[in-house]
Formats: sequence, C-alpha cells, structure tokens
Amino acid sequence: MAAHVVYKGPSILREIVMGLTLGLMAGGLWKMHHWNEQRKTRAFYDMLQKGEISVVVEEE
Repeated sequence: MAAHVVYKGPSILREIVMGLTLGLMAGGLWKMHHWNEQRKTRAFYDMLQKGEISVVVEEE
C-alpha cells in the first residue's frame, strides 16, 4: 500500500518568509536602479560644472 500526501493548507510562516524575501529582492533592485540614476545625474552636473559639456546649443 502506498501512503498518500494530505494537503494541509497554506503555511502562514512560509508565506510570510516568501513575501519578505520577494519584497526585499524587489526593493533591492529598485534601490540599485535609483543609485544608478543618481550616479548618472551627478556625473552630468560634474561635467557641466567643469565646462566639459554645455546645455546651450552653439550657433554656427
């Protein structure tokens, strides 16, 4: 005779851990994106201040 598995329903602790894990992963990805955007903006303003680039179109 083979034993069969009985469905017990969702595990609350497992659901909480999975939710926290997914939330932290998504938050980490969002934070990395935010840091990347800050780095690009900071680099732009640094180049603007050094005079390497300009936001004014030069007339020919």
